[in-house]
Amino acid sequence: QVQLVESGGGLVQPGGSLRLSCAASGSFLSINVMGWYRQAPGKQRELVATATTGGSTNYADSVKGRFTITRDNTKNTVYLQMNSLQPEDTAVYTCNMGFGVPQFRNYWGQGTQVTVSS
Repeated sequence: QVQLVESGGGLVQPGGSLRLSCAASGSFLSINVMGWYRQAPGKQRELVATATTGGSTNYADSVKGRFTITRDNTKNTVYLQMNSLQPEDTAVYTCNMGFGVPQFRNYWGQGTQVTVSS
């Protein structure tokens, strides 16, 4: 079983920055993919960014150049540095861990609220 615990959400003004953290615990494969999803009210959940154990990253076009995903494999933690935040970034951000094979289910955190407003 895997537990994912997010932190770092909050209220920030447009143009501001936040850093989200997601710490994984339990039993899981050393090689995995961790990522961040977000869902705004009335919108479908979308993939924000992913990072593999080996350091490969992907970003949604809407956040490219503003958000940076990083991993600390020693701490089993993934981060999402969010800069130049805009109101449209307001959403519940949720951490995910997957393994890229159908034999293993994905795991999800509880989510953390990010609100961008003046």
